[in-house]
Amino acid sequence: MSEPVFYKLGERKSGIKIPGKVQDFYEIRDKCLRDGVLFEDDAFPANDSSFYFAAGKGRRSFQWLRPSQLSSKPMFISDGAQRFDVMQGELGNCWLLAAVANLTLNEKLFHRVVPHDQTFEAPEYAGIFHFRFWQYGHWVDVVIDDKLPTIDGHLMLMHSKDRHEFWSALIEKAYAKLHGSYEALKGGTTSEAMEDFTGGLTENFELQSNECPPNLLNIMLKAFERSSFLGCSIEALDSSQMEAEMSNGLIRGHAYSVTAIKLVQLSTSKVKGKIPLIRVRNPWGNEAEWKGAWSDKSREWTVVPEREKQLLGLTFDADGEFWISFTDFKNNFTRLEICNLSPDSLGEDNKRHWEVSYFEGSWVRGISAGGCRNHLQTFHLNPQYLITLVDHDEDDDEDTCTCVVALMQKNHRLKRKMGSDSLTVGFAIYEVKEGHTDGGPKYESKFERNSCQQLLSTEYFKYNQSVARSPTFVNLREVSGRFRLKPGKYCIIPSSFDPGEEGEFLIRFYTEKAPQSVTENDEEIGLVDDNAGKTNGVSDNLVADNEPKESEPNDNNVANNENNVDVIHTILSSESVAQNRAKESESQINAFFTKLAGEDMEVDAKELQDIMNHALKKEFKFDGFSLDSCKSMIAMLDDDRTGKLSFNEFTQLWRNIRQWCAVFKKHDSDGNNIISAHELRAAFHEVGLNVNRHILEILILRYGVVNVKKEKGLTFDDFIHASMKLKHSIDNWNSKSKTIQTPSTTTPSKILPFASGRYPPTATQNDTSFTLEEFVERVMYC
Repeated sequence: MSEPVFYKLGERKSGIKIPGKVQDFYEIRDKCLRDGVLFEDDAFPANDSSFYFAAGKGRRSFQWLRPSQLSSKPMFISDGAQRFDVMQGELGNCWLLAAVANLTLNEKLFHRVVPHDQTFEAPEYAGIFHFRFWQYGHWVDVVIDDKLPTIDGHLMLMHSKDRHEFWSALIEKAYAKLHGSYEALKGGTTSEAMEDFTGGLTENFELQSNECPPNLLNIMLKAFERSSFLGCSIEALDSSQMEAEMSNGLIRGHAYSVTAIKLVQLSTSKVKGKIPLIRVRNPWGNEAEWKGAWSDKSREWTVVPEREKQLLGLTFDADGEFWISFTDFKNNFTRLEICNLSPDSLGEDNKRHWEVSYFEGSWVRGISAGGCRNHLQTFHLNPQYLITLVDHDEDDDEDTCTCVVALMQKNHRLKRKMGSDSLTVGFAIYEVKEGHTDGGPKYESKFERNSCQQLLSTEYFKYNQSVARSPTFVNLREVSGRFRLKPGKYCIIPSSFDPGEEGEFLIRFYTEKAPQSVTENDEEIGLVDDNAGKTNGVSDNLVADNEPKESEPNDNNVANNENNVDVIHTILSSESVAQNRAKESESQINAFFTKLAGEDMEVDAKELQDIMNHALKKEFKFDGFSLDSCKSMIAMLDDDRTGKLSFNEFTQLWRNIRQWCAVFKKHDSDGNNIISAHELRAAFHEVGLNVNRHILEILILRYGVVNVKKEKGLTFDDFIHASMKLKHSIDNWNSKSKTIQTPSTTTPSKILPFASGRYPPTATQNDTSFTLEEFVERVMYC
């Protein structure tokens, strides 16, 4: 089992932001040992703010004590961690206990989450401990002090059966810190904690529904071959049934862990062969156990050979663990959760494992938050992911490929502390054929000509149905589904139920065989090839167009103004060009430029500001370009680094500016001086720039404003500024980039060296390089 990278909680690459300083366990421990003090965690203080969402009246008052105040001989782990060690406290988080019990069954994973480099023994003890959890694609190290909430000197929450052992109470505290408070851990699913302990992907099976797969036993047996974690529960129909014991000994609304699946050999006069048995554990660890067939001391065990019983490790203690037949298991439990481990969580002896791919993404209003397929006009805005399946499962007679898709919302428990709920989310899967679909029209993509991939458009979704979808749209942290798909190319589209809802997500794909390719389906950043030398219908304001354009009324005030700036505006504006096309010549423009520029035939930033603002403020409602913006315009074309523009450089800049102005006018449909976010991709494309969703999100984050309709967008001057920087950054990249072949792809990947390292890190590229997308992101977000 290879070890992943562990990030400190709040560290830049951990994917989690926290208030205050990033805590390093080893630095803090060593400092405390040098100073002879015990660590006290200001980031998760020993008071009610760490227990409750918010302080309130009538709450229980806890005394926070260290283990040395609760035991004369405190131990971190006593006699090894066992599934029978952990006992539930008063917090309603049996789901967490069930996951912890499963974790103890895998020693390597247990020590990944619970590092063994900590103790209560001198001289290493400093009142500080740390635990590691998987969060949305990253492993994070969470530091805590060892002050625990007690009442009358007793631990009231999760604790070990051995009163001298404290690892279980401390892991609960670290998990509570990760999610903001102990109260945030009230209510949950075993799958959530199992994923956070392993980095695995969880599937949910409704055992008594029509959707329950007929090959469930085979799925469970394969899961155990892959060392998967399993949990189960029985639905409570109302609050009065929560944790209520039924006549058969099982508890409703309670989380159990599945600790073994065995095919037990029987040989009697009536039955010969193997019978599937499931071993289940109640985290309460008491006599509340199954009372039916194959329960403790039931008569069914009398027909099992002693040797078989020994292999099963059969005991009849009142420890909460029991055996149940597969048939009774399926008929009595209502939900099964299987946490499939990723390859890096498996030992070297695990020959069978999943092939894993994942992407981090977000829904941003107006850019990528299109809502579900009910909202046809915006559905295409959602992120799109392509997967090509070629090899069918080995044991599948139908030549299909198993693909498990899971969509996870980020930070949903932290949202609860802030009073907001999780979004209702799901996903749809579409089969993609080259250029067309059977029985339907060819779908079109506005950006098809300049992209190696093809964005699925509204037209496509109008005429094509999904081949699969998530079981439902839910407001839980994660929704997943297992699908058997024919070999081919598929597009998976995650979305919230309603358009315009914002959030971050992680989407993962688990397949039995490695897919041919998995990629995000989006534009390739760059210049539009067929845009070079064209103006997309915009008048060339310095040289007459071949095709005459319809003129617009002149501004009489401008026409009668003898100021040099007005003359430049008159000559250069599209309205004047349209009326005086026959009279204009390069020599006339050169003469006026000479008047303004002086003998050196160059304009500086102040002179450029005067020209631009006087020429454009009459057309657009804005305060004018700042002097700094005009310096940026000059820098974009000032190859000789003089801080000024020559006539040719000015001509090139003006053509770009006038083109950008015309495109802005076209897309500012309501005339409020803002281009809505959902029109930005098309607008940038018309000015010759290809951008993807991620760069659009960066642009809105950096430059975006909100209009009266609460829609995000860019104002006129910010659109011009963004267009200018985008073009400049891509031009610079193209002039310096080199093409290399990476081992993981069959298409060239452009990189440039960079002193600060690559972000985010990848295994296929040097740490001192970055991609065009990362380069553009850095340039634009500053």
